[in-house]
Amino acid sequence: MLAVDPNLLAKSPIAQSQGSATASPWICCQIGGREHYAVPRALYRHCALGQMITDAWVRPGNPLGLLSAGLKARFHAELAKAQVYGPAVRSMAFELRARRSAQAGWPLVMARNRWFQQVALARLAQVAAGERAPVLMSYSYAAAELFAFARRKGWRTVLGQIDPGPVEEEIVDGLHAAAPRAGSDWTRAPSAYWSEWKRECALADRIVVNSSWSRAALLQEGIHADKIRIVPLAYERPPESVAFRRRYPSSFSRTRPLRVLFLGQVNLRKGVEPLLDAIRLLSGEPIEFSFVGPVQIAIPADLRDNRQVHWHGPAPRPATGQFYKDADVFLFPTFSDGFGLTQLEAQAWNLPVITTRFCGEVVEHGRNGWILPEITPHSIAQMLRECLRDPARLQAASDLSGVDEKFGLVEVGREWMKVFE
Repeated sequence: MLAVDPNLLAKSPIAQSQGSATASPWICCQIGGREHYAVPRALYRHCALGQMITDAWVRPGNPLGLLSAGLKARFHAELAKAQVYGPAVRSMAFELRARRSAQAGWPLVMARNRWFQQVALARLAQVAAGERAPVLMSYSYAAAELFAFARRKGWRTVLGQIDPGPVEEEIVDGLHAAAPRAGSDWTRAPSAYWSEWKRECALADRIVVNSSWSRAALLQEGIHADKIRIVPLAYERPPESVAFRRRYPSSFSRTRPLRVLFLGQVNLRKGVEPLLDAIRLLSGEPIEFSFVGPVQIAIPADLRDNRQVHWHGPAPRPATGQFYKDADVFLFPTFSDGFGLTQLEAQAWNLPVITTRFCGEVVEHGRNGWILPEITPHSIAQMLRECLRDPARLQAASDLSGVDEKFGLVEVGREWMKVFE
């Protein structure tokens, strides 16, 4: 029998204030620890999580956690008392088989998605619905078989769309065609990948996207507007960021340059190509650029050892806070992102953000940051010159920066539970 954890009902501050749990319990299916299990956690806070099904769940003290830091991270204390199924041993066995067979790229991604759905289906077959049929939520590209099963059971289905779908692929394909010397090994997804996605969309009662940009992209693919709901990503700022306040100098100079941070995957989709050209336009100006994240392009020779540019490579999540603290402005010139959680991470440290309209709605232009009118080297360079010449505008934006309550777990959970309204 699927039921909400009674222990949670007694302890939840929401349950205590409202006196009862919400309606149908949710079953959340997800591969990996996406967003630190934000959706299951958000639903759990509202006493609405029936159970979570994932590929690996490693509780503290489990010897498997000693084998891999990745496996050790497959746990969240907030869900310690929730009903969670995650066969870590079977997950390890799958990955070992894939490694031995030299499976990689899209074939591996699709094989992992199929494997997970078989694991989840076996678990779902053991679920007996109670008085209210559950809601089955699964993330895109690993949901079609799960939704087909749920439909036969009379359950409602919700697809968590993680990106803007085929529209984004077309954008990225165009970027790579225009920059053949970028050195990336990016390839288009097989047609079968998108066929399964369209099947998921057809079987989903609701499709949750994280931004207006993603909604527009799905509408372009013919997804009916009545199915789509916008719910932003959930984020909880680090406790140490709450009291942090930044102060800017009266002017920038060679001894105190403007410090620009780019944090995330260093690839064409994220706007790196026009950014690198903008750096060339700003040569000689008192500006430094820090790139933090996996580099997925060939770094141009003239910028590899440039004193204005620092290539830090990937950084563990606990270490990213220092990069945000040290920066003066966060640059996120993305061509397409379902949301872009780094915007909220920057705002948590009162760091103004320069971004585009092709991602989640975090920046209010001229208030806590700026939205580029176009993603070009000249547009990026012009925006940075304005910051360089007027540190007071950075200070004003920093003073108004922060993380709105609408991005908190409680509010995001409430929005997920309203998708059928």
